[in-house]
Amino acid sequence: MSIAADERRTRILEIVRKLGTVRVTDLAARLDLPAVTVRRDVAALAEAGRLRRAHGSVSVPDERSGTPADARTLGLIVPTVSHTVSQYFDEVIAGARAAAADAGAHLVLGISSYDPGADRAQAEQLLRSGAEGLMLTPNWMSRAEPEDRRWLHELPVPAVLVERRAAAGTPAAELDSVSSDHHHGVLLALRHLAALDHLTVALAARRDTWTALRVRSGYAEACELLELTPQPVIDIDDPATAPELVSRSLAEAADRGVRAALVHNDQDAIQLPALLRARGLSVPEDLALISYDDVFAALGAPPLTAVAPPKRAVGAAAVDLLLRRLRHGDTLPVHRIELLPELKVRSSCGGD
Repeated sequence: MSIAADERRTRILEIVRKLGTVRVTDLAARLDLPAVTVRRDVAALAEAGRLRRAHGSVSVPDERSGTPADARTLGLIVPTVSHTVSQYFDEVIAGARAAAADAGAHLVLGISSYDPGADRAQAEQLLRSGAEGLMLTPNWMSRAEPEDRRWLHELPVPAVLVERRAAAGTPAAELDSVSSDHHHGVLLALRHLAALDHLTVALAARRDTWTALRVRSGYAEACELLELTPQPVIDIDDPATAPELVSRSLAEAADRGVRAALVHNDQDAIQLPALLRARGLSVPEDLALISYDDVFAALGAPPLTAVAPPKRAVGAAAVDLLLRRLRHGDTLPVHRIELLPELKVRSSCGGD
């Protein structure tokens, strides 16, 4: 079904206002519209003074003072896969955008898929757009570093890894990085459940993102530290079938005496109370439940206790670190900054 021009342009303005600066091609992908249609709408909005175009990107004009002529141009590349991943990084973008505005810098956004080579292509495009430094969330599914990632270390401008840490001893390990400490986030969740006398906690987790893999390894570490009995991880592979599969697996775990679970991520966790209820289990009376990400866990029924990575703070810290690197060059030591998540306690664990 076609969308009227007025509705398309309203949606374009909403996204650009939210993200700050975005490439036209990425805008078309986000809207699932032909690029030629989006370019036509962007041209009309620019002619009306509602958008500003530069180097294939669009932004909202700054009505106060505009972008200073000598402002630094910073590129930010984030992934988009699922709705939840997109919302997670929307908050990272918001933090980066606010920090860039406070510093008088100009932020340009690139959105990458998890397809091989997509990160590098986005980086090259941002460099052609005038980016003097890059903040990147590359497509890494483990700490291993294949040869084809060496391009990160060979970039002609400073770079900061965002929500990623390179493996020790690899070229990318010499890059600055800002990330959430997801191992600490999992520890917070399991410590809270242990304090409620849950000595066995199930984990249901995806395995298609860096965060998911860090949650899984953090679970094994936290169980050992807290002397909890680890359980086989319930794999979440297909979002379409995951809620039913996870609810069935948790019901089977409850039959074995498990009364608590950590679920990554909100999209899967928020559907579980109703599905568990259909199996005769209530949250939190029969199963204490904690979600990981805290994108919309507060909207659950009941509201879900959740681990909240400091998403906005990660974006802001990345901008600050990149600007310091641009000012000081190699005289600044390589920084590896890890920010600690918080546990947002709500009603899904009982005894809160």
